[in-house]
Amino acid sequence: MSEKHPNPLLSPSDLPFGAFPFDRLRKSHFLPALEASIAAAKDGLEAMKANADEPTFANTLLPLETAPEAVSRVSAVFFNLLGAESDDGIQALAKEISPKLASFSSDVSLDPGIFARVKTVWENRRSAGLDDEQVRLVEKVYKDFTRNGALLPAAGKEKIREIDQELARLSVEFSDNLLKHVNEWRMTLGKKEDLAGLPESAVEAAAQTAKEAGLDGKWVITLQAPSCIPFLKYSDRADLRERVWRAHNARALGGEFDNRGLAKRIATLRHERAALLGYGTHADFVLEDRMAETAERVTKFLDHLVEKSRPAAERDVKAVEALKGAPLQPWDYAYWSEKLKMRDYDFDEEALRPYFKLENVVEGAFEHARLLYGLKFKPAVGVPAYHPDVTAYEAIDEGSGRHVGLFYADFFPRKGKRSGAWMTTFREQGLQGGKVERPHASIVCNFTKPTPTKPSLLTFGEARTLFHEFGHALHGLLSDVTYVSLGGTNVFLDFVELPSQIMENWVLEKEALDLFARHYETGEKIPAAIAEKIKRAARFQAGYASLRQLGFGLLDMAWHAADPAAIDDIEAFEEKATARARALPRIPGSSLTTSFTHIFSGGYSAGYYSYKWAEVLDADAFEFFREKGLFSREVASSFRRNILSKGGTLHPMELYKKFRGREPDPDALLRRDGLI
Repeated sequence: MSEKHPNPLLSPSDLPFGAFPFDRLRKSHFLPALEASIAAAKDGLEAMKANADEPTFANTLLPLETAPEAVSRVSAVFFNLLGAESDDGIQALAKEISPKLASFSSDVSLDPGIFARVKTVWENRRSAGLDDEQVRLVEKVYKDFTRNGALLPAAGKEKIREIDQELARLSVEFSDNLLKHVNEWRMTLGKKEDLAGLPESAVEAAAQTAKEAGLDGKWVITLQAPSCIPFLKYSDRADLRERVWRAHNARALGGEFDNRGLAKRIATLRHERAALLGYGTHADFVLEDRMAETAERVTKFLDHLVEKSRPAAERDVKAVEALKGAPLQPWDYAYWSEKLKMRDYDFDEEALRPYFKLENVVEGAFEHARLLYGLKFKPAVGVPAYHPDVTAYEAIDEGSGRHVGLFYADFFPRKGKRSGAWMTTFREQGLQGGKVERPHASIVCNFTKPTPTKPSLLTFGEARTLFHEFGHALHGLLSDVTYVSLGGTNVFLDFVELPSQIMENWVLEKEALDLFARHYETGEKIPAAIAEKIKRAARFQAGYASLRQLGFGLLDMAWHAADPAAIDDIEAFEEKATARARALPRIPGSSLTTSFTHIFSGGYSAGYYSYKWAEVLDADAFEFFREKGLFSREVASSFRRNILSKGGTLHPMELYKKFRGREPDPDALLRRDGLI
């Protein structure tokens, strides 16, 4: 690499706030940067091992924490682009980079010399004069080593290494298959009658998609959420709804991009890995390091919510079925449910779009951060992004003017972006390069795009999603710890959704909606009557929605709380696993497994229950805000001080009790949803 054009992944940033120079990045930079970073990290760790002094926090844990900084930087940039701005070149690189990272991780976690030093520091942690955060880091690192095979004999360590290498490759292949299938499928419509029932926004979006595909004068529906969800909800054509529903529910099921074999292999490898480490199942391994602690406790939790949700779900389905006047098929549900909501609540979600212009919702999220936490956002000058759709902001403490972090926002679907919505970081908060750095957080979504005649007008559900992901971003931005490994969202998975899910509660309140929900043409605030309908409608079909979400959790546990060796027919397996959480007939030729990236490539294996677990926490926590005031600085300060800023420096239950003064009330969620 020439001095004139150094590899930006290996060079210190010269941009404001240490922002990453995406405009200088080329795909050819990744492999050389990764290899150089890994080599440098290994040199640092070898020097640590060669230190003849008694192992201490300073000469062992600190270099172990900081030596891989450059590796983490390369990894963060690469995998964030793999999810949000991918192409064939990036996808091909992923198949090289993932195994290299897995190999490096194994080299560290299975090194007996490194572990011997860590073990000595761990044994002396209570007598070494360490502060609480240092003790927590020592305990976390020691536990991570043992959970990654450090106590195994040589043959066991080698097997762990082989499994981790293969899992790294397969998880990339799983998500790659899904993305390719979604990008490949489309339904082209050529007649006006094919559009019956669709709102103007959906028709215009379909026309724009067709134009981008070179199909002027036609309309194209895709499997991207902003396209297929409105179609299933509003199209009068049951035959076309069925076609879209079947395609959406058969993603990566068979054909060129079949994920069935990958799912079975991934689950099998996880089970083998857990057994090597002395655990009964992968779920036992995972849940040892979660608030829930055991598979039995998760199962009991899910069963309790199924028991409470199922009667309400059955009533919900019967009410929709009565309106249709005939038995429901799965592709009927969203359509007829929407008509029922309009009849009983006079509530048309599509009619709300004019009040949720994207730019206004973003400003509303920022205003919530200011009122609650004294955090202001402004465009970040001189900070490039990785795509023209992405906007960078600086977060600033309102009182002191102190820089808090960078925030990137990426809202629209495109060919190289995977579906869904998520928060991530390009730089985490904590010790890096010899000083404690502020974070660079990002949220990535797939919202309704602007059209030639209208700005991006979000559904109410999309507005809630924006607030959800912004809550994750606040967790990352307001982190205030010393060590990266304990900062921001580096917490138990069944705790990480609390900061995100609690933010959704504000968009149900008129006082909060008045901050941003105004008609994009007239500027009129959302009327009180409509705001009340939103709040009432939040409980609409709550039993069905809860049961559906619980079904995802049950399927996840079925894959990971037992030996998957006997799973041959994935559709039959799913039918059995989710039977008690299903309120509609199961359709042959459909599968959740093959598109379930959360558990097969997204880090939520044996952890999907976390969404419902965290809903209990967020419902209980928001009750505290309602008691003291929606924008109570007293409660918000406690939430920031005890939850958002602390990362993983204490056990989540201890953090929650410091905030709330007690453990969460498990019935808070059922009260909020009207299920008790």
